[in-house]
Amino acid sequence: MKRILVVTNDSAVFLVDRIGSAFEMFGGRMTEVKRLVARLAAAEDDGRKACDVSFGVISSRFGFVPGNYVLMRYDGVMSCKEDYERVQAEKDYLGQLNAVSVLFDLIVVCVPKDMFAMVIDGDVLPQGKVVAITAPELESKCKERGWTFLERRGARVGNENADKVFEIIRAVGRDASS
Repeated sequence: MKRILVVTNDSAVFLVDRIGSAFEMFGGRMTEVKRLVARLAAAEDDGRKACDVSFGVISSRFGFVPGNYVLMRYDGVMSCKEDYERVQAEKDYLGQLNAVSVLFDLIVVCVPKDMFAMVIDGDVLPQGKVVAITAPELESKCKERGWTFLERRGARVGNENADKVFEIIRAVGRDASS
């Protein structure tokens, strides 16, 4: 079974006021990504899973954290290139993502354009193992790395891209079992 990592960044919309997992903590623009993760984690009609999915959040306060890590509410959610660069300098989320990414067969990345450009410029993720959901101006750089490019739609993913991601993972699974 293929191991998939879905990565996004935090949101200013906090769903809980207590300590909670990174997955349950955020709403808003992260909702579409959480729906994608839930869909990937669900069993197919025949009872089998399409993949083993993990979720990671680039957090303004903690750097890169797995979705099941427990967080507390915080102020100062990053929202622009300068914020992404500041948090990178403080927390090295790109280094954390680089270290974790080697454990996965495919990485789906749904972050803002300027943060995604930092991922590309930092050469953080492996060649050929990424589904990049990002801005059209980054398409050629993604394709140079052998990554699948999907134009960002909606808040983060969009329904059409979620369907495409699901089909890509199914195809990878079929190829692996051949």
